[in-house]
Amino acid sequence: MPHRFALWSIPVAIIVFFLKLLAWQWTGSVALLSDALESIVNIVAAIIAFYAVRLSAKPADARHPFGHSKAEYLSAVAEGAMILLAAFLVMREAISALPNPTLLDTPTLGIVVNLIAAIVNGTWAMMLLRVGRANRSPALVASARHIFTDVLTSAGVVIGLFLALATGWLILDPILAILVALNILREGWKVLSESVDGLMDASVNDDELQAIQSAVDTSSDGALQVHDLRARRSASVVFVEMHLVVPKDMAVGAAHDICDRIEKAVTEALPGAHVAVHVEPESELI
Repeated sequence: MPHRFALWSIPVAIIVFFLKLLAWQWTGSVALLSDALESIVNIVAAIIAFYAVRLSAKPADARHPFGHSKAEYLSAVAEGAMILLAAFLVMREAISALPNPTLLDTPTLGIVVNLIAAIVNGTWAMMLLRVGRANRSPALVASARHIFTDVLTSAGVVIGLFLALATGWLILDPILAILVALNILREGWKVLSESVDGLMDASVNDDELQAIQSAVDTSSDGALQVHDLRARRSASVVFVEMHLVVPKDMAVGAAHDICDRIEKAVTEALPGAHVAVHVEPESELI
């Protein structure tokens, strides 16, 4: 399912781009031009996200024994970088328009078209976010956040245009475009930093770690101690490692049974988790 949503993001991005381009031609607004420029970035980002989601779904092979799930983080990093690029494009166009802001005489139709583009974008972003979170897909979540920044841009642009038309202060158009660009920069940095965390094997969040610990505590009867519990997330896959201390005279089969119970409990708490348990004799007790 995630790859289908990633694929449909491409035509949606193209449609939204042409709607915004039409809105700019009918208004002459530099803010709407900036908004359209951001949509070009959205198209490229959608193509990268689709490729990453397809690649991450490939099974493990001899060259990639842990699978291909980190491809989604690479896509999300690229997405974050493109959000930053879009913000700079918006800011450049807005600053260049500050000395001589202009609008066409009848911009109302262009504003309506831009609102339609924003509604399409917002609806699609909500769907992507829901599917991305349900499937633990960093690429889809990053795409959704990227599109939400586009929606914010469109909303800010429309507000600026209405204010400019109502007051006659045309400079409000580029000023609001600059403010929107600053907000896009903030969102882009957030996407970038979270994606880099994934590439750097950051630990799972506190709730997931607590769920793993609880599962281990309730399934490790017969063992003397569990220590060095670690877990990391790679897109939709969680990798869990731990050391299990058992009595030195315990049979291998009995120790293996404990490991099986722990693995079953952890995978019930976090479906799809990969669990590795290293068994040690009681001389390793800490």
